[in-house]
Amino acid sequence: MNLNTPSKTILVAPLNWGLGHATRCIPIIKALQDNNHIPVIASDGIALDLLKKEFPYLKFLELPSYQIEYAKNGKYFKWKLLKNCPKMIEAILEEKRLVKKWIKKHDIDGIISDNRLGVYSKKVPSVFITHQLNVMTGNTTWITSLLHQNIIKKYTECWIPDVAENPNLAGELSHLKNPDLNIKYIGPLSRMHPKEVAKKYDLMIILSGPEPQRGLLEEKLKKEIPLYKGNILFVKGIIEKEQKKEQTENVTFYNFMHSRQLDQAFNESQLIVCRSGYTSIMDLSKLNKKAFFIPTPGQYEQEYLARKFKKEGLVPYIEQELFSIKNLEEINNYKGLTEIKSDLNWPEIFNVFLNKHSSTK
Repeated sequence: MNLNTPSKTILVAPLNWGLGHATRCIPIIKALQDNNHIPVIASDGIALDLLKKEFPYLKFLELPSYQIEYAKNGKYFKWKLLKNCPKMIEAILEEKRLVKKWIKKHDIDGIISDNRLGVYSKKVPSVFITHQLNVMTGNTTWITSLLHQNIIKKYTECWIPDVAENPNLAGELSHLKNPDLNIKYIGPLSRMHPKEVAKKYDLMIILSGPEPQRGLLEEKLKKEIPLYKGNILFVKGIIEKEQKKEQTENVTFYNFMHSRQLDQAFNESQLIVCRSGYTSIMDLSKLNKKAFFIPTPGQYEQEYLARKFKKEGLVPYIEQELFSIKNLEEINNYKGLTEIKSDLNWPEIFNVFLNKHSSTK
């Protein structure tokens, strides 16, 4: 622990959209603690539940749900989001009201918002985390990207969990030609650690993301895995009060795993099947893993990342409805992901909270 740093109370608020935003905040929360700061965690739903399991001794606050829902048919994904916009705007306004109250009540010195649009204040340094300076939504990408960049401009800094140069992980998502934003590339974030361990599983399947698409993929994969010869670890990505483990012939099922268990399981697995979500990509890169991607239907960001890594000869992918277990044979023709080295200088990154801010609490 760095005891020379003045202690600050920092509100950390990840978006509850699957588990990716919450899990990539885990190394940030640990780094805050290591640098003599006090994290206060705010979120909702499974993101909040996950972080409570990881940090049971910290203070937790509940934010309103954005009520993000996926369509059963991927081509209606965008329209489902548009339909939910009024509820989302209502939640953002409520976030602003709560943050204003919490700054006084909990003596908050700074804010880290991972894609929560209302978690922001002019009174304390406020940081926005995103890997999407460009928000891909098909033919409306230009307007969604512009709107997102205008939101980012309000914040003191924007942290991007990627590197500025090539090669990088997020490609066009996290790199602008002429950025007019106060951005800082902090390097990929992962809670994983490469280890030299014996391989226990031939295949690890890890699911994530909102319903109903998580459940639809689970059912599809359950029909396919009896055809696979080898030991399988199947993590469903369902955060429940208690961890459940089931064994069916060559398949070990878990409803969820804690970070330490996941770290061990990833290291013990030869091949990984998962969504092409950015947090999963950062984890796989850290561990130098071979994988197969099944992007969430209709989610342009995941589809873009899957195409990017296939084009680079690193990871194959296929659409959810077309997947069969035979597709996994393609992995042999791809290099797999490798770690992008980046020195995370947390004391320097956290300097934003030590500098004098224009307003006072």
